[in-house]
Amino acid sequence: MDHFVYRDGRLCAEDVSLIRIAEETGTPFYCYSQATIERHYRVFADAFADVDATVCYAVKANSNIAVIGVLARLGAGADVVSGGELKRALTAGIPASRIVFSGIGKTGEELAAALDAGILQINVESEPELELLGQVAADKGVSAPVAIRINPGIDALTHDKIATGKAENKFGIEWTRAHRVYCRAMTMPGIDIVGIAVHIGSQVTDLEPFREAYVRTRDLAALLRADGIAIRRLDLGGGLGIPYGDEPAPSPGEYAAVVKSAIGDLDCHLILEPGRVIAGNAGILVTSVLYVKEGATRRFVVVDAAMNDLMRPALYNAFHGIATVMETPAKTECKEVDVVGPICETGDTFATGRPLPPLKAGDLLAIRAAGAYGAVMSSVYNTRPLVPEVLVRGGDFALVRERLSVDDMLSREVIPNWLKT
Repeated sequence: MDHFVYRDGRLCAEDVSLIRIAEETGTPFYCYSQATIERHYRVFADAFADVDATVCYAVKANSNIAVIGVLARLGAGADVVSGGELKRALTAGIPASRIVFSGIGKTGEELAAALDAGILQINVESEPELELLGQVAADKGVSAPVAIRINPGIDALTHDKIATGKAENKFGIEWTRAHRVYCRAMTMPGIDIVGIAVHIGSQVTDLEPFREAYVRTRDLAALLRADGIAIRRLDLGGGLGIPYGDEPAPSPGEYAAVVKSAIGDLDCHLILEPGRVIAGNAGILVTSVLYVKEGATRRFVVVDAAMNDLMRPALYNAFHGIATVMETPAKTECKEVDVVGPICETGDTFATGRPLPPLKAGDLLAIRAAGAYGAVMSSVYNTRPLVPEVLVRGGDFALVRERLSVDDMLSREVIPNWLKT
């Protein structure tokens, strides 16, 4: 469910017409519904209300500090994967005691910043990282709260580029080696082992891989406890998928049932890291039609948004629903078109063979389910400025990221002296 609905023939974000926002900000722009973010978080958190759990929003899904701020006020924690995301989470109001630091390439400076902030947990992904963290913590005279991320060797049945739990993926420590690594970690100064972490991928819509991964995690926890290693927390990652079209996706309640049946008897504090399931359907990308072009075999609708604004279709062949901002009258004949952007790449395509009503220059389209891995993955390719982000609450809206100008971009570049003569 989301809060993007037609009112009097115009698509609205909650109670605000997207046409009104377009008139004030120009296009393209991202628009987020605060009511949708809040609803999705509450549904997820309520599914785990009867267990000891912390819901840490995966900041990488949408890292706008206004979006994080909405979740902070609901009591969410944060899962971060860089020093920059750590600073964003703290700036947005997430308490350090509810922040988990994941990611396979943390620098010494990032680890030091996490320790200085006093975050809940650092998820260690390799033995070299464990050694570095121990050194950094010992130099500071503190103990780092650590969960070691295991790679359970589970196929999440998702796109190869967002699968993280298979043996050939770069993430975590192979689960059959984990016991040895835990035993080593227990002897290291500066390291306080608190739990196990696992995350098998993103946009997972089959619950069975979750179950398999969590059973392996449970078995490892039992083995470690038998050896006197006190496993107090289980970080189960995120990855729960959403429907981008008509495909089914499990609900947070169904996911929670799998978690509880797999590891509910371990008496551990659970950490959950939802991202896409919170932010995905809470955002859209609004774009204007520039041209309708008749090709030799296809009709192209050229819009002012591009692959640099929304990478998912080009990167993952991802499907996104596309709606007209002006409601299409009943019985209007739709024809198949390709919706494409202005970038000089054939991959700059949002949809192929998509049935849409007759369109003309100036018409507005909304690319749906763009709230996760949209703005955060955007770039300035072709010297295209980053687009604005707007947050709506009821009948109000605010610009939460301004549109960069080309002059802003150029001001960050320098011509060396030897090219000035």
